Amino acid sequence: MFQFLFHLIDGSISSTALLSLAIIFCTFILEDPTTVVVGLLAASHSIGVPIALFSLYAGIVFGDIGFYLLGWLASTSSRLKRYIDHDLLAPFRAWLETRYVLTIFMARFIPGLRLPTYTASGFFRSPLSTFVVTAIAATSIWTTLLFSASYWFGDFTSHWISPVRWGIACVFLLTLFLIARHNLAAYRAKKAS
Repeated sequence: MFQFLFHLIDGSISSTALLSLAIIFCTFILEDPTTVVVGLLAASHSIGVPIALFSLYAGIVFGDIGFYLLGWLASTSSRLKRYIDHDLLAPFRAWLETRYVLTIFMARFIPGLRLPTYTASGFFRSPLSTFVVTAIAATSIWTTLLFSASYWFGDFTSHWISPVRWGIACVFLLTLFLIARHNLAAYRAKKAS
């Protein structure tokens, strides 16, 4: 998948508009690997930093809004609509409403929480404007950090380990995922005890 993203983005470098669309499309498939690939390509001066960041932000925020709209569309279904105010989901809905901004913000940083959280926001018809502002804030922080780390890594390694830096970038992404997974498991264990 990493090579697919690289070749799709790299093949679009001749046109700024096509490049931007390719990055946006790739964020719909895998956000973090796309951010790493774009950061490495920006470090090698294949992509300009402004177009890279703009495209990453746009693709990720559009994807987040898509999750919200998916939940909102599900709430319009006659079969699912009855669950919006159902007693079984009332505690979850109340919990989400009291911690809405924090929950949306933190879902960006914890792997596996974005889809259910953002979709639930749409399903329960939480305020879209609050959702969008919070998603933009979280995206700007996380994506900028990941892009900057990838850019710095790509710039730092461009001369002395360029043949293996893509492998190192994959290991970096895997390490990020494992750390987040470990932290989530530790949090759940602490909360359960």
